[in-house]
Amino acid sequence: MSDKSWQIQEQKQTQIQKLAQSISQQQMLVSSLVELPITQLADRINTEMNDNPALEVESPGENTEFADYSDFPENTEYTEKSDETSMSEREERQSALDAALENIGRDDEELPVYHGGNNLSEDQEEVVFGTTESFYDQLLEQMRESDLTDRQRDILEYLIGSLDDDGLLRKDLYTISDELAIYHNIDANEKEIEDVLHVLQDFDPAGIGARSLQECLLLQIARRDDSRVKKLMQQVINRYFDDFTHKHWKRIQTALALNDQQGEALFGELRKLNPRPGASMGETVGRNLQQITPDFIVDTQDDGTVTFTLNNGEVPELTLSQSFIDSMNEYQQNKEHLNRQTKEALLYIKKKVDAAQSFIEAIRVRRHTLTMTMQSIITLQRQFFLDGDEASLRPMILKDVAEKTGLDLSTISRVCNSKYAQTRWGTFPLRHFFSDSYVTESGEELSTRQIKAMLRDLIEAEDKHHPLSDDALREQLTEKGFPIARRTVAKYREALGIPIARLRKE
Repeated sequence: MSDKSWQIQEQKQTQIQKLAQSISQQQMLVSSLVELPITQLADRINTEMNDNPALEVESPGENTEFADYSDFPENTEYTEKSDETSMSEREERQSALDAALENIGRDDEELPVYHGGNNLSEDQEEVVFGTTESFYDQLLEQMRESDLTDRQRDILEYLIGSLDDDGLLRKDLYTISDELAIYHNIDANEKEIEDVLHVLQDFDPAGIGARSLQECLLLQIARRDDSRVKKLMQQVINRYFDDFTHKHWKRIQTALALNDQQGEALFGELRKLNPRPGASMGETVGRNLQQITPDFIVDTQDDGTVTFTLNNGEVPELTLSQSFIDSMNEYQQNKEHLNRQTKEALLYIKKKVDAAQSFIEAIRVRRHTLTMTMQSIITLQRQFFLDGDEASLRPMILKDVAEKTGLDLSTISRVCNSKYAQTRWGTFPLRHFFSDSYVTESGEELSTRQIKAMLRDLIEAEDKHHPLSDDALREQLTEKGFPIARRTVAKYREALGIPIARLRKE
C-alpha cells in the first residue's frame, strides 16, 4: 500500500470517529430536561424565563400545538392539566424586552435485629405534597456545594440515583461502572467511582452511601469525637459484628472486659446508630416522612381501565412572546431601511426567539417521552395496577421498556432515575416497577419481587412460637411454585430486613 493510500484511509477513519461522537445542543437540552423530576423542572423553567424574555407563560384560551397525546394502548388513557396565568405576565415580558433592546451593544439525598417491632411488613411511607425537598434533592444540593469536576458530578449524581430508599448503595462498583458506560457514555473504573463514593459518604446524614450495614455504622462512628467509647464502638462493629447483630451482648461485654455498667452504656450508644440514614432525611415529629411530589398520577377504575395524568405541578405552559414576534415581523418588513443598530436588535431578537423555540420543543419532547415511558410501564405491569399485589409485578428491565417505546436505553434510564408515580395502591419510584428475574433449574423465569413478596407473606403467617427455618421456607416456596435454593432464601430474607428464625421467636 502506498503512503498516499494510507493517508487517505487514515483521514476517512478520523472523519467517521468525529461523526459518531457528535451530539446536537438540542439533544443535550432534551436529555437534561428528561432527567429532571417535576419540582426541578419548574425551577429550570423559571431560570430559563428569567434569562430569555422571548419566553412567556401562555395565557388562558390560547392553544398550544403540544397538547395532543391521544395514541395510547387499549384501556390505557392519558390526560393532561394546564395552568392559568394573568395578563400581567405579558406586560412584564414587554418591559423586559424594551429594557433588553435598549441595552443592545452595551452589555455583551437497619439493623434488623435491634430496630423495629414485630411487624415484618414494610412500612408504608406517608407522602407529603408541597415544596419541601426530597431525599434526592437534599443530596444533590450538597453535591452542588462540593468542589468537583463536571465528570465527578456526573458520577456522583448517578451514585445518588442508585441509592436504595434507606440511603445504602447495594449495587457493586463493577455494575455501576458498566451502567455509566452504557447509559451515560462515561468510562469510569471502579477506583475512580470509589473515590467519588467517598465524597458522597461525607455528606449528611452520616452513613449515607454505605455499601453495607457494617460500613454504614462505621461511617457514623467515625464522625464522633475521639474518645474511649468511640474506640470501643469501632471494635464492636469491626471485630464482633455478628455477635452485635444477633444481640449477644454478654459475649461482647466479656470479650472487651467491661463491667455491667460499662457494657450497658456502650450498648446504649450503639443503639443510637441509624441503620437507615436515608429515612432520617425529612424527619418530622413522631415519624420519618419522605417528601415526594409524583410526576405521574395513575388511576385504576373499577371496570379495569387504567388512566394516568402527567403531573404539571408548578410547571406553566410556555409560548413565544407576541411582542418579540411582532418586532421580528416589523424589522423584516423594513429590511431595506435597517441601520446597524436595528440589525443588531434584529439579531438579538432572532437569537432569543430561536432559543425559546428550542426550549419549548425540548419541553414537548420531554412530555412525550415521559408519556410513552409511563404508558409502556402500565402496559407491561398492568396486573399490578389492577390489584396492587407486588407478586403481580412481572420481570421487567429497562431494555423491555426501551424496546416497547422505541426510545434509547439511556433515555429510559434518565426518565426512571428520580421520578415517582402515585397509584391507587401507594406512591412508588418508577424503578419500583422494575425487577430482575430468577431462572430455575428447569429454565422457568420468575420475578425476584414475586419471590420476596411470597417469602414475606410466609413469614408473617408463621407460628411466632415456632418460626420457620430457611430450609422450611424453601420447602414451602417450592410447594407454591417458587423452587429456589436455601441460600437464595437466606439472601432474600436478609434483603427484606428479616432476621433468622431463632431471633423471630417470641
